[in-house]
Amino acid sequence: MELAVYNISGKKTTKKVKLNKKVFGIDPNNHAIYLDVKQYLANQRQGTHKTKERGEITGSTRKIKKQKGTGTARAGSIKNPLFRSGGRVFGPQPRNYGFKLNKKLKKLARSSALSLMAKDKNITILEDFSFDSPKTKKYLEILSNFELNGQKTLLILSEPNDNIYLSARNLNKTNITTSSNLNTYQILNAGNILMVESSIKLIENTLS
Repeated sequence: MELAVYNISGKKTTKKVKLNKKVFGIDPNNHAIYLDVKQYLANQRQGTHKTKERGEITGSTRKIKKQKGTGTARAGSIKNPLFRSGGRVFGPQPRNYGFKLNKKLKKLARSSALSLMAKDKNITILEDFSFDSPKTKKYLEILSNFELNGQKTLLILSEPNDNIYLSARNLNKTNITTSSNLNTYQILNAGNILMVESSIKLIENTLS
């Protein structure tokens, strides 16, 4: 698969990039994608939820009424989960929701996601560019040149660039990452992907 290379003005250049079929042209494995996205979202969970059980509630330990003769159910503790302000039965406790996946499966998931985007023609290759200073207006012009204003867009750089990142940080529906930090969730969550030319080889070397 060959894709044309565009400049940031939205004009097609004479250059073309040949994409590796092992990364951008495989049959997508939906289960691998599911597991990788599930792991990513699980890792985002803070897991600090906590409720008190009856043994952790502050309160008197005296028996609140006599055992017999009241005509109602027996009750021994004000901390009983049946009572208001009592302890919670099997309530949530702090935990880590993360789980491990092997590298081979994670690579398959990312390749599957990229193949889906390539198949739907949602990948655009840009010439490498940089900004002298952070300018949101400049970044908006790039999106406008490709008619991507207001659309979910992922820009993949070959290496971190603070000026580009700061230019897009305040924009809704816009995400920026590097080839080394690319994950399946980011790929699928974006409706359109802009990739700088130098990032392609790095991605292919990692995933092929």
